Amino acid sequence: MEITSRVEIILGDITRQRTGAIVNAANESLLGGGGVDGAIHRAAGPQLLEECRNLGGCPTGRCKISKGYRLPAQWVIHTVGPIWRGGTHREPESLASCYRNCLETAAKKGIKTIAFPSISTGAYGFPVRQAAQIASAEIKDFLAQDRQIEKVRMVCFDAQTFKAYQEAFGLQ
Repeated sequence: MEITSRVEIILGDITRQRTGAIVNAANESLLGGGGVDGAIHRAAGPQLLEECRNLGGCPTGRCKISKGYRLPAQWVIHTVGPIWRGGTHREPESLASCYRNCLETAAKKGIKTIAFPSISTGAYGFPVRQAAQIASAEIKDFLAQDRQIEKVRMVCFDAQTFKAYQEAFGLQ
């Protein structure tokens, strides 16, 4: 099976995805915030915040997993993307690590479908086209080695992001 047949790129709301897991572009505290993080916490309900309080935060490039509570997804994989500082502070490597660690965590949990937002491209300022290239490379590399994950969905918030991910994955 071709890898791109296991990838979907959609324009939509990550909190409405009926996948085994959704990825939360979180901050290091894991206690909610703005953008995707705040939307996921609001949609999941207060139990998510309670569980996240016990996770002990998360460093940039890593991830932690929690239940999905009121979300359609059973699990939330929280990852902390890098804040863009011009690209000279290992931001590309940290972003690649986010995708790789989330996929590894999903596979270890037996999760078959996972939905990602565009990590770090909102308030953290990572350039969208570069972020899409990094996401594409990491996801394709992982899917080439792993048969467990059946579908990876990129959920884009706006048309510009959607177009960048379509181009990066060669799916336009």
